[in-house]
Amino acid sequence: MARPRDTAVTARAAASAGVTLWRRIADDLERAIASGEFAAGEKLPGETEIATRFAVNRHTVRRAIAELAGRGLVRAARGSGTFVEGGRLAYPISRRTRFSEIVGTAGREAGGRLVASRVEPADGAIARRLKLAKGTPVVRLDAVRSASGVPLCLGTTWLPAARVPDAAKLYETTRSLTRVLASFGIRDYRRHSTRVTAAVADAIEAARLDLAPGRPLLVVESVDVTPDGKPITTSTARFAADRVELMVEY
Repeated sequence: MARPRDTAVTARAAASAGVTLWRRIADDLERAIASGEFAAGEKLPGETEIATRFAVNRHTVRRAIAELAGRGLVRAARGSGTFVEGGRLAYPISRRTRFSEIVGTAGREAGGRLVASRVEPADGAIARRLKLAKGTPVVRLDAVRSASGVPLCLGTTWLPAARVPDAAKLYETTRSLTRVLASFGIRDYRRHSTRVTAAVADAIEAARLDLAPGRPLLVVESVDVTPDGKPITTSTARFAADRVELMVEY
């Protein structure tokens, strides 16, 4: 596969032109990604190889890679290297919105990882969404959802504890909210409301989603109800805006 042209020459030219070396390297790599020399999902060469190619030190390479991550073009996977970001996944929001089905239809493997869980009293906002009295116990699940290993969203879901007391334990096993609800006899539910806003990733969100802090997020607040119209879940999902394209299909 073709690779960016060698660049001690590029580096010297950049220096003579007064262009910051790390930015010039980032620009060259961005052009290589845009031209298809590095395909979506492909691993970039290691820091040492890039440093040798551009006749710079590894600190300069790290600055360039950080710049590419800041532009949403690459993703650093801990212990594995740096990978070119794939195209945005089309994510339809409709009366039946199921993460695993959406990701599977796109030809990717859906994944889920529970990062925290607890039973807590519902605050005013959660109580209103679930039509509960304020302070009613609810199960809170914090999970990272992924597509073929790439984190797409960090979701927080609340469910009435009286109806799904072991939701956290079941989610760890099934990694599917649909399967958790089915275990309690709730085999069908639909989207009642969706609210989409925007935010930027804080340090925790960025770490869990393998993003640079400050990258844009799409925040989706939703309520799902059972066929008789009773709220069963409410969620706040923070999607990496560079990785998904939300499509409302009500």
